[in-house]
Amino acid sequence: MKSYLKLLRVKHYIKNSLVMFPLFFGQQFTDPVKMKSALLGVFAFCMISSVIYIINDIRDVEKDRQHPTKRFRPIASGEVPVPNALGAAAVCFVLSIIFTLLAGSSSALLLLLLYFVLNLGYSMGLKNVPLVDVAILTSGFLIRVLYGAALTGIEVSNWLYMTVTTGAFFMGLGKRRNEFQRQSGNDTRAVLKLYSYDFLDKNMYVCVALCDTFYSLWAMSHANDRMIWTVPVFILILMRYSLDIEGNSDGDPVEVIEHDVFLVGLVLVYGLVLLGLLYLF
Repeated sequence: MKSYLKLLRVKHYIKNSLVMFPLFFGQQFTDPVKMKSALLGVFAFCMISSVIYIINDIRDVEKDRQHPTKRFRPIASGEVPVPNALGAAAVCFVLSIIFTLLAGSSSALLLLLLYFVLNLGYSMGLKNVPLVDVAILTSGFLIRVLYGAALTGIEVSNWLYMTVTTGAFFMGLGKRRNEFQRQSGNDTRAVLKLYSYDFLDKNMYVCVALCDTFYSLWAMSHANDRMIWTVPVFILILMRYSLDIEGNSDGDPVEVIEHDVFLVGLVLVYGLVLLGLLYLF
């Protein structure tokens, strides 16, 4: 069972909390009907993201076996045979469709399938095309938010949409930047040969500056004037994240959060402040 949980990349499910963003920021977290739809959406995205991880691991199995750490992945190590992995992927795909249909939104189903097609293309070779690879990584974050909005019928603010987009570009470029910095021999991604460190570094920080700006504009345009109080905490979170990926991190968002208790604490403080401002005051 442990091998299959590793295969599904359960710890990466934290990314799917983005599906709840429209409900939370739309101040309708207490609506039981919309909460049910959003939770079904989270489960659906957990399943479809696992399908992509499995497909990617199957395609890269020989390369992973030569990697110092990836060789311990379930398929590369032989813990999970390829036919079993394909069976697990098929089950997850069907469950993702069922959960979305139960949530009752055809437009959300189209977004789920768009996510699947884009990431399938990524696994099949688009990850080797510069900028396209980062754009697909970014789209995954954005589609989750739009998917949550479609499920709950809540409109996403333009400023919030731009905050998520630029924040996702910041993380995607940061991941590539650190991979570029740490590359060596067989560990090198093909696409890194088409990037330069300076390009990734400069554009990463352009995106983080834009993310801070768009979030500030969202806070200032909010009906609750006190929302501006969250801006310093938001900036601190991105600064701390930036500090982590400047260190010995591979730049993966989940890995960064997993290894930084202080960052987790900042995120919790930010969440509690938002909860108070959106629902109590």
